[in-house]
Amino acid sequence: MKKPLCLFFVLFCVFSSFVGATTSNTWKVPAIYVFGDSTVDVGNNNYLTNSNAKANYPHYGIDFPHSRPTGRFSNGYNQIDFVAIHMGFRRSPPPYLSLNDTNNHQILKGLRGVNFASAGSGILDSTGANIITTTQQLQYFETLRSKMMAQPNAEQVAQRLSKSLFLISAGGNDAFAFFAANNSPDNSAVLLFYNTLLSKYDNHIKTLYNLGARRFAVINVPPIGCVPTSRARNLTGGCINGMNQIAKGLNDAITALFSKLAVALPGLKYSIGASYDLTLTAISNPRSYGFKEVGSACCGSGKLNAQSYCTPNATYCMNRKQYLFWDLIHPTQQASKISASVFYDGPAQFVGPITYKQLVYSDN
Repeated sequence: MKKPLCLFFVLFCVFSSFVGATTSNTWKVPAIYVFGDSTVDVGNNNYLTNSNAKANYPHYGIDFPHSRPTGRFSNGYNQIDFVAIHMGFRRSPPPYLSLNDTNNHQILKGLRGVNFASAGSGILDSTGANIITTTQQLQYFETLRSKMMAQPNAEQVAQRLSKSLFLISAGGNDAFAFFAANNSPDNSAVLLFYNTLLSKYDNHIKTLYNLGARRFAVINVPPIGCVPTSRARNLTGGCINGMNQIAKGLNDAITALFSKLAVALPGLKYSIGASYDLTLTAISNPRSYGFKEVGSACCGSGKLNAQSYCTPNATYCMNRKQYLFWDLIHPTQQASKISASVFYDGPAQFVGPITYKQLVYSDN
């Protein structure tokens, strides 16, 4: 493990990169298309009347412009917002369910992009309830693409799709659900879980590829055993290693899958941001990342502030930049800012086989 001084140097470099990204008015990609769960949802679930997986109330969004709760499970921006900023955009593209005839003119030309993510969803359709499954997210994209290809400049739209970024952040909810049903799973149960999930993931990537996607930016599953809600279930308040092992095994399988797909599918390029490794490193060396609290949630109630969501009646910390976790599961805006910077142009320890920046500037 690197010394704190080395980590500080890395962070200095990536923060310098971040400042440069925010001052540029040039889009580095035509559009960003986002698929996944609450780590990148920017408000789709607000439109689901039967869903309880929403963050459209205070204290969510307390650090968002005008302190507005938008549906992001964060005190402000989330990871996709900062990735989008690095790509030259103001923030994440809009949620799909918010689109109407007045705000999708550029989108139909293959510009700007759309966010399809839904809090509570997983790679498997059986994960979550009253949410937009990943299969449905892809179907929404297919519907949108059909409208895009019906435009007079269909060939140009197709070219833009091939140059656009397709970001996926999913798998955490699947791992949570598996562990909830299998507190002490044997090897055969774990292997069946991995095989089932990887088969579905493989189908999802191939579906997007057949619809024109070529550049995939992935955020892997974080150490779910170290999030505050998991720690609160542990008598010691420490991480639950069994949950982390499930997440790590899943990440290894996803990495192997993309390596195989890059060979099988001509033109496919990918970059995987190692949320798992980065989070564990921040927990081991909090000062190097500017954090003082990496175990408890900033907003919530009960043990480690992790026994309820960040409701309007919950208490919240004032020094939010010093917290790794905002609520019982999700990172703070500051943590998302750091991770996006590292994934964009950080060391191979945390992103590979190339960085998001290299993915964007790679030739097809």
